[in-house]
Amino acid sequence: MAKLTFKGGVHPYDGKDISREKAIVELVPEGDIVIPLSQHIGAGAVPLVKKGDRVLVGQLIGEANGFISANVHSSVSGTVKGMEKRRLANGTKADCIIIENDGLYEETEYEKKAFGDLTDEEIRERVKQAGVVGMGGAGFPTNVKLTPKNPESIEYIIVNGAECEPYLTSDYRRMLEEPEKLKEGLLVVLKLFPTAKGYIAIEDNKPEAIKIMTETVKGCDRIEVKPVKTKYPQGGERALIYATTGRQINSTMLPADAGCIVHNVDTVVSIYNAVIEGKPLIKRIVTVTGEAVAEPQNFYVRIGTSYEELLKKAGGLKKEAAKYISGGPMMGFAMMSLDVPVTKGTSSLLVLDKDAVKEAEEGPCIRCGRCADACPGRVMPAKLSTLAVRGNKEAFVKFGGMECCECGCCSFICPAKKPLTQNIKSMRKQILEDRKKK
Repeated sequence: MAKLTFKGGVHPYDGKDISREKAIVELVPEGDIVIPLSQHIGAGAVPLVKKGDRVLVGQLIGEANGFISANVHSSVSGTVKGMEKRRLANGTKADCIIIENDGLYEETEYEKKAFGDLTDEEIRERVKQAGVVGMGGAGFPTNVKLTPKNPESIEYIIVNGAECEPYLTSDYRRMLEEPEKLKEGLLVVLKLFPTAKGYIAIEDNKPEAIKIMTETVKGCDRIEVKPVKTKYPQGGERALIYATTGRQINSTMLPADAGCIVHNVDTVVSIYNAVIEGKPLIKRIVTVTGEAVAEPQNFYVRIGTSYEELLKKAGGLKKEAAKYISGGPMMGFAMMSLDVPVTKGTSSLLVLDKDAVKEAEEGPCIRCGRCADACPGRVMPAKLSTLAVRGNKEAFVKFGGMECCECGCCSFICPAKKPLTQNIKSMRKQILEDRKKK
């Protein structure tokens, strides 16, 4: 039987053996908590607290500012010290609420519900109130994703359990340790789309997760575990939709246009927490890993905790760090400082003892075509990179530049070590900014 996959892709060293056997450990923060008001795509939340206010765990401190926005809650109890612009892991700055953690962790009251007693609108509202967003990195408000223009056309709810990005093991540990919550969260979503089928897609290098999730959903006629081929970027939306359903989407389409909705594992569990437990999104699992980390770990982390604390709780460094990355090595953000807060989209702190990108010597393109073969978007990265460097926006668009998903396959596979993805990404950003101005 042919394995479910997509065209293109690469096979980088996965590094998952460093942390995959590390059970999830609750991390108790010690320092101030920094809660960004913008942890999502769309408008930043409007602050509801001021300096001197005392807040509780789970208290709403930032209210969604428009349709594409998300609520923000306090992850600790303590006193608001003020609001400042702080640097985030991706290098941008955002308004943040600074909270002095009192260490008491006094909580607001949560209202539990059986989802069978809730209407569809009540389910969406509980997801919205909880501030749930896509936790695979995009940060799109989940209540909006659960409200497509034509809900009756949704045929597949796909849970992205591929976790194809090297080194990351947070989703893997979640599936091993809390499979029931993942199943129940998916059932909540399926209630909104009564004719849809639920797929849990897991790469075949995670046989234990496939086994546990298959056993967990046994008897659920509407849910099926789909083992997919281990290949990067198998977890990309377009790749995953094609692998599991055979349907294709492009840059002008949403997954809903192909009858699909895709959710990250942690997002689905957060939907369960919001709808069933009544709990807002104030924690997430973060993998702290890499060859330079003394004690790699999968931590259950409160939003707003400093990356410095993550590394400290993982035993610090055992080797000199050559590079710090938020996320994985393929699509993550290199960081100059660890004085940044964990957000809803933080998946990993990766500390490498070698910087392969910095050490690489760029050479001339030899027109080998490897970048085109590896590209899941089926474009010509070398040509697009050249057009980007020359500033030729019209030709860049003509040759499919906007179909790039910025996965990094072309840069990884290039024998000349050319920064193809970086050049294409920069041009795409310019074009998108130009379109916004029109």
